[in-house]
Formats: sequence, structure tokens, C-alpha cells
Amino acid sequence: MARMVDVAKMAGVSTATVSRVLNGKTVRADLTEVVQRAVRDLEYTPDRTARSLRRRHSAVVALILPDIENPFFTAVARGVEDVAAEAGYSVVMCNSDELPDKERRYLGVAKSENMAGVIIAPTGPKPHLEGLLERGRALVVVDREVRHSVDQVAFDNRELGRRATKLLIDRGYRLIACVTGPAKVSTAVDRAKGWRDAMAAAGLAAPARYLCRRSFRVDGGLAAIEELLALPEPPEAVLATNNLCGVGALRAVAARNLEASFGVAVIGDLPFATQPLENVVVTPLNPRGMGVTAARMLLERLDGLDLGPRKVVLGVG
Repeated sequence: MARMVDVAKMAGVSTATVSRVLNGKTVRADLTEVVQRAVRDLEYTPDRTARSLRRRHSAVVALILPDIENPFFTAVARGVEDVAAEAGYSVVMCNSDELPDKERRYLGVAKSENMAGVIIAPTGPKPHLEGLLERGRALVVVDREVRHSVDQVAFDNRELGRRATKLLIDRGYRLIACVTGPAKVSTAVDRAKGWRDAMAAAGLAAPARYLCRRSFRVDGGLAAIEELLALPEPPEAVLATNNLCGVGALRAVAARNLEASFGVAVIGDLPFATQPLENVVVTPLNPRGMGVTAARMLLERLDGLDLGPRKVVLGVG
């Protein structure tokens, strides 16, 4: 059976270079080509079992997400799985349903099963990561910020809220509300701050009654719009701070036949929208890119990278 040292010898490179190529790291194109050719010629297969024994963990990564039915998190999962699979790791998908107890149980399973690491979009700012950190497991937090000193990947959520709101202001709307998620979720808080920033910059009021916190799901957006439209002075438009809230908002607007006048700005792609919608503006995201970035960071930790906690803020575009 061919060994990594045999691949390195045939390719004329170091074993470290072979390892980087096999783990999807950035390597010069010419070196990548000769390594991959040597792997094919020698029919080399990495010994994942031996590597797991040396590292005392399995070649399995847990991905804990709050709502796998949300296409945003489905795309995150796709990015994670693509990178992890190429590096020889399997991904176990866990759906927390925004429930801290369920999330804690999955974290316990990752610890007890000696999984290599965890990528998590947490239900709140203080998930129970201590057990994994004590064991030195690789951890990456995505989408939502936490108070732990771990690697994190997020969007510039305040800027997203500001830009999306400004799109409505530029269309002439002045009474603009904001529908966002629970106060314990940093994404919801920061995008609402961006809404306030844009309103203040335009000299417009952002009264407390125009800020609705609901679930980050379709029913949350629908309920929020119904509440806002029942106000003595209802808004003319709304910022929906995630895709499913946006779907709920659009359903509520359609139920009242307000499509021709009421403005909706949505952060994130609208699921299954195939054509432009009247008075709707969308600020797209790249959730797969978030998953790819998180998986690469996790692999770097598994390969022995020893740096302080890193935070990657993905651009808005």
C-alpha cells in the first residue's frame, strides 16, 4: 500500500506539501497538479483511521444549526460538507430548533463521541462549549456571535441592516418598520441597529413601536406585519431582517392587497422567488461561502494551527 512519503517522493515535494494538497489548502497550481498525479498513479488512499488514532478523535464533524429547513442554513451546510468531504471528514447534521437544551444535548454527543470538531450557529450568545474546549476540540461559530474565545464567521450584520433600509428610503418611503428575530440572537440585534442607523442618517424617526421582535420564521414575519398594520399610524414599508421573515411579511401584505404600495426590504434571498416582485428589494447573502470559510478554519485547527481566536467578517458586497 502506498504511503504519503511515497507520494511525496514521486511528486518531488515534501510530505507537508502532500498533506496540504490532500486537505484542500492553498498550494501552487503546479505543485497541486504533480501531487494529484502521484496520488492517482500510486492509487494512494489516506489512512484516516490511523490519523484519527493519533489525534484521538474521529474523522467526523458536527454541524449544529438552528433551523435546517431555512434555505440559508441549508446552503451553509452545503459549503461545510463540500470542504469537509474533500478533506476526508464526514459531517453529522444536527437541528437545534432554536432550543438551548437540544443544542446542549448535541454538544454533549459531539464530546462523548470524540468528534473532531463542531461548527455551530448557536441559539444564543453563551452556548455550552466548555466541555469541548476543555478537550481541545476544534470549534467554529457561524452567523451569530458568542462570548466565548473561539473562531467565528459572520456577516457585517449592522451594515446589512443599514444598506437594506436605505434601499427603501431611496424609493421614497419614510415610515419604515423593522421585523427582526429574538434579542438573544446577535444577527437580529445588529441588523436592527443598522435599521436605526439608516433612519437616523436620513433624519427619519425609528420609534420603538416600529421594531417588532418575532421568530426568524415565516409565522414571525406574518404576525409582525399584522401587528404593525394595526397601529394607529402604520408604516409604509418594512425591513425584514432574514429571508423567512421576508416571506411572512410578503404573505401578510398580499393578504391585504397592499403589494402595489407597501415596501418590503429583505436581507437574504427569498426562497423560490423566480421573478422580481413589485416594491420588494432584496439584499442577497452568500451562506455557502460562510460554510466554506468555517470548514476551512476548522480544518486548519485540526491540522494543528495554534493561533488565538479568529473572527472573519464576510463582506456585504
